[in-house]
Amino acid sequence: MKERFISALRENVKREGVENLIAYLEESDFFTAPASTKFHLATEGGLCEHSYNVFQRLTAMAKAENAPYSMETLAICGLLHDVCKANTYKTEMRNVKENGEWVKKPYYAVDEKFPYGHGEKSVFIVQNYMRLTAEEAMAINWHMGGFDTRVKGGSFSASTAYEKYPLAVLLHAADLLATYLDEKRGEHHE
Repeated sequence: MKERFISALRENVKREGVENLIAYLEESDFFTAPASTKFHLATEGGLCEHSYNVFQRLTAMAKAENAPYSMETLAICGLLHDVCKANTYKTEMRNVKENGEWVKKPYYAVDEKFPYGHGEKSVFIVQNYMRLTAEEAMAINWHMGGFDTRVKGGSFSASTAYEKYPLAVLLHAADLLATYLDEKRGEHHE
């Protein structure tokens, strides 16, 4: 999956800084991290797989909608929307009862080292390496939709972003479809 992800990024994104961004991802745990602690793709490599799945969904949706976005924009948004999760999870142990015996089992826990938010953290990281258009930044920033803590707190900024930037709507929908239809809890696909 790592090779597929990097290939999709290199084939579609020609902006200055993309190779430095790839180097950052390779130095991080992006390719081995889970996509979540206990929900979708909570397995080794799940984050990379989820990101690729979102890219695939976003590309198909943009084509179906005749959306005017370049493959470069679709690759940036789909593949990089969750870079905020790199270096965020750690493995811990807990006691679990199996066949009447207590055994130690590993599980993923959040160990947030840079609490900058979610979508906004992904934008921050990507922009440390390459420029984003306003619409790409808005799409990545608001890809969580109603699950974003800012929205839960009462902010209407997501709906305003969706009205002004249709790419943000497409990315949010692609993320939902990949998460809830393509990926199952804890499963890993090849």
